Amino acid sequence: MKEPVLAVIPARLESSRLPRKPLQPILGRPLLQWVWERIRGMKAFDEVVVATDAAEVRQLCQAIGAPCVLTNPAHPSGTDRVAEVATRDEFRSFPIILNIQGDEPLVEEDHLARVVALIREDAWDLATCASPLRSREALHDPSTVKVVRTKEGRALYFSRAPVPHRRDGSPTPEQLDRPPYLRHLGIYAYRREALAAWVALPPSPLEELERLEQLRALEAGLAMGVAVVESAAPGVDTAADVTRMEEAFAHPGNAITSTDES
Repeated sequence: MKEPVLAVIPARLESSRLPRKPLQPILGRPLLQWVWERIRGMKAFDEVVVATDAAEVRQLCQAIGAPCVLTNPAHPSGTDRVAEVATRDEFRSFPIILNIQGDEPLVEEDHLARVVALIREDAWDLATCASPLRSREALHDPSTVKVVRTKEGRALYFSRAPVPHRRDGSPTPEQLDRPPYLRHLGIYAYRREALAAWVALPPSPLEELERLEQLRALEAGLAMGVAVVESAAPGVDTAADVTRMEEAFAHPGNAITSTDES
């Protein structure tokens, strides 16, 4: 029997780049509603719940039929919000927790299934996802988070810097189309015990330098597998992203690809 998976959608009301992001209308529907309608029928998990710090978001969830719990508003990250949900009595029976970003209305079921499989089948403590960088602009853009992994798929490092560095000249376009040049995608799966260990740790030195919380887990020695997928659509972080997403939904034949990590 497969171990059951709890999917959690963290939905913090306030965002520095896009205020009241979960309720941001896209073609007349709140962003969180688009995410919920995208994932609710997926088979990559057994149960799903929204985790929020705001009564307004809970009201939206009630209106669209999405299970929802209110979490501590002081949580510094979505990971902490997901971890709180995992500790609740009604969810303690789930050994695997899946973090689905509340700002990615085009998330792919295959990507979610891939990270879950890394926990279920390959026995990593944690798992995440990446795709080829594709361009020199992405390689050098600090908002595009890069990940370097071993040949077995274990994450070695995440950085906003252009890594891995090629000493003998810049990588060619062909080299940027495949590993080891990888863009990190903000999808995570966790073994319950590993998630609890992650959030119990204080912020680490590398985490504070790069402003990347996943480095805390790596510095603590937790093993994180990285699934590589061909491409991924972007999330919604800015007003420009809202416009781009409205175009995507209005013209579904026009594909959009990821520009940074959510």
